[in-house]
Amino acid sequence: MKIILLIIIFSIVTFRAWAEHPKREFRGMWIATVNNLDWPSKPGDKAEKQQEELIAILDTLANLNFNAVIFQIRPASDAFYRSKTEPWSVYLTGQQGKLPDKNWDPLAFIISECHKRGMELHAWMNPFRIAQKTSDMLSDQNIAMKHPEWVVTYAGRQYLDPGIPDVQQYLKDIVDEVVKNYDIDAIHFDDYFYPYPVANAPFPDTLSFKNYGAGYTAENIDGWRRANVDSIISSLGKSIKSIKPFVKFGISPFGVWRNYDVDVTGSVTQGGASNYDHLFANVTYWQQMGWIDYLIPQIYWEIGHPKADYITLANWWNEKGFDRHVYIGHALYKLDEGSSEAWKNPRELPEQIAITRTLKNIRGSAFFRMKNLSNNPQQIKTQLKKTLYPSKALVPPMKWIDNEAPAAPYKVVAHGLFRKKHLTIDYGKNQKQSTDHAGFLIYFSTEKNKIAPNNATSLILYTTENQIDIKEIPLPLNKKSYIWVSAVDRLHNESIPVGGVKIKKKK
Repeated sequence: MKIILLIIIFSIVTFRAWAEHPKREFRGMWIATVNNLDWPSKPGDKAEKQQEELIAILDTLANLNFNAVIFQIRPASDAFYRSKTEPWSVYLTGQQGKLPDKNWDPLAFIISECHKRGMELHAWMNPFRIAQKTSDMLSDQNIAMKHPEWVVTYAGRQYLDPGIPDVQQYLKDIVDEVVKNYDIDAIHFDDYFYPYPVANAPFPDTLSFKNYGAGYTAENIDGWRRANVDSIISSLGKSIKSIKPFVKFGISPFGVWRNYDVDVTGSVTQGGASNYDHLFANVTYWQQMGWIDYLIPQIYWEIGHPKADYITLANWWNEKGFDRHVYIGHALYKLDEGSSEAWKNPRELPEQIAITRTLKNIRGSAFFRMKNLSNNPQQIKTQLKKTLYPSKALVPPMKWIDNEAPAAPYKVVAHGLFRKKHLTIDYGKNQKQSTDHAGFLIYFSTEKNKIAPNNATSLILYTTENQIDIKEIPLPLNKKSYIWVSAVDRLHNESIPVGGVKIKKKK
């Protein structure tokens, strides 16, 4: 009865959220490389082909007004980046440890291409997975070959044992290497910490528990496992910020923290796995302690699901911000599969997005995954472009990291005959761009002295250039427009807009 009432209430209010297009909203897309799920289409292809595929993906996302990419750079103790310790991924080259064609660097490439388009790049890493199956061919460089004593086999897969202190240190070194060497915006972990349990098969960490479980009884081995993961997250949170304070640290946990029947502070959901009890990931505690900057719970169930209702879970996670960000992870793959009546409904995913916009502590959405967007189930691209994401949006700023607006431009000047050639953004002699300057936002208005920088429909372009060809600016033709420009930094703080430059764009 409670679920039905919630559905009715949200059905009444979501029509408003459909019409609202917030200027500040996280809009992320997961790009999975494990098993070549999203990219590259084929391991071992030429560098040019793999780069073309990435550019096509990013162009699609930019056209649909996404502003963040969550790119899997370490799917299984391997790398889609240059590393001193991790071997090149088999999913990139066709053989683990083999150099990619022309020795190109996918992470450096996608960072540059994302930033050109005003999108963040979140470097997605799987911390403990080594091999999808025990028969996988590993490079001599793989940590499992160097330290077989760190490896456990569970349910036919190989993992690093999180209970070994040297494993925890190794993971920190891996993350530190990426943060130091690449201009990423975030480090991102998904829901895989300790593996999902298999019935009647305990995780084989009795030896590490014997060696490192002092202070815990055998009956409380679960508490020791949670403490191991707590220690890892705390250490990484501190280390990331000590290297580059502006780099975010985010977690995308399984959609249920704990069920109400085992913990009254849990969600009113039933059965199945949970972060706390089965993956030993006390994710809301990490958020509360300030070790991480955001959560993206994977609420991969439909509205009205009898055991894990979307509305129930979205409301539960809405209360778990603890002055950090919460976004919602949506099951785009289920829309693609259409495996139930709910997921055959073209309104299911749009209504979920609309619901998130009614919750004050939910700051946006992320979608799993890119290939399912490309398949365009239920014409979701059209729904995003025309209804859900018709305007650009900025990632919400994280005030606890940076609360200072960048320096505003001194003036904006239109050049050429009838002011129709190019636009120059000038800082003057006595003013400089901020050291954390990232780009400019271009607004337009139909009135000379009126600008609405908080209205998303006024925001028409993001650029990293100080000079812009007016042909590139999407203005109405043969009508007077007034251009305004603001500066943004890498944490998406924004200066005041300046300008009011009149332009009449012609064909």
